[in-house]
Amino acid sequence: MPRTPAVRRFHRLLTASLGGLLAVTAAAAPARADVGDLTEYPITADSFPAGITAGPDRALWYAGDGRIGRITTDGTVTDYPVPGDQSYSFDITQGPDGALWFTEPSADEIGRITTAGQVSEVALPAGSAPTGIALGTDRALWFTEAGTTNRIGRLRPGGGVTEYAIPTPDSFPYHIAAAPDGSMWFTELSAGRIGRIDRSGNVTEFPLPTGYEFPSDIAAGPGGMWFTQLGGSDIGRISLSGELTFFPLPTFSPGADGITRGPDGNMWFAEQAGAIGRITPAGKVTEFPVPNGADTVPYNIATGPDRGVWFTELFGNAIGRVQALPGRGPGPQAAAPQPAPAGPRPERTRRLTLCGPGSPVGAAPFCR
Repeated sequence: MPRTPAVRRFHRLLTASLGGLLAVTAAAAPARADVGDLTEYPITADSFPAGITAGPDRALWYAGDGRIGRITTDGTVTDYPVPGDQSYSFDITQGPDGALWFTEPSADEIGRITTAGQVSEVALPAGSAPTGIALGTDRALWFTEAGTTNRIGRLRPGGGVTEYAIPTPDSFPYHIAAAPDGSMWFTELSAGRIGRIDRSGNVTEFPLPTGYEFPSDIAAGPGGMWFTQLGGSDIGRISLSGELTFFPLPTFSPGADGITRGPDGNMWFAEQAGAIGRITPAGKVTEFPVPNGADTVPYNIATGPDRGVWFTELFGNAIGRVQALPGRGPGPQAAAPQPAPAGPRPERTRRLTLCGPGSPVGAAPFCR
């Protein structure tokens, strides 16, 4: 089956961004004493790894171009091909059945892979472009549809798919995560909103103040749901009742993407500009540079089974790991929390267009 224009554009973007990308080799880089070493492991060339998650087999699993990858905590990599010409897999999560489930936005499919490498796929309506996926407390898989359908989907392993419309048109629902109360929370990349959906499919949307647009990844953590922004230089938190708080990063660095709760109880996030960040529940931030990170693009992030925080490097063909060892070394930099203002935000925000020059890296596969 020929590649769609969206897939062709995505691959042209990747090629242009990669330029003369060199092979990545495993190396330990100097890190601050309060977190231990940062290590990078090479993976198969042209993998373009995006989503990453811990598997039931004490390994990390990641989604990439035409494959699902598995990496053990000692850096051993195995690739499993995904069938089809439009098989760029984007996000991945552990399912309730001991398998890994992943999204294929260009193919309009949800994939499933066992720990033995057996792949199957579930077809979705044309134009759905599934992006984020997460396991809910109801043991179903919930996913976002960033395409023309503009919905949230729910898939029961062995059962059917149910879809729920999002009130705001063309909202580009992106990532999704479960909250402790059983609801699912998701980001609306182009609408500048955080969404909530309950088990009955009722959707509530929380608009972000002007200047805080392009919310990206989202994860449960202390005090609510924490989210990153592709267009701003803050980490956001929204309480389960909808109260917004923003924590500015020490340096203006637009492009914070993946976020997860670490084994130390802090939130960890990837910065596309080339760093891994840690933020405490009180908003204290520490940033850890990734070698050549501005070129390799730290992208998504997950807590591993080894007290490590693992991340993908979208253009670096590598998986990275930071050891989380709290309470040692110099104290992190403080960033005072800022309640969401009533008016527009001042000049710290970088304005982005969703598709076209200057668009967020994560939007590229879905621009049409």
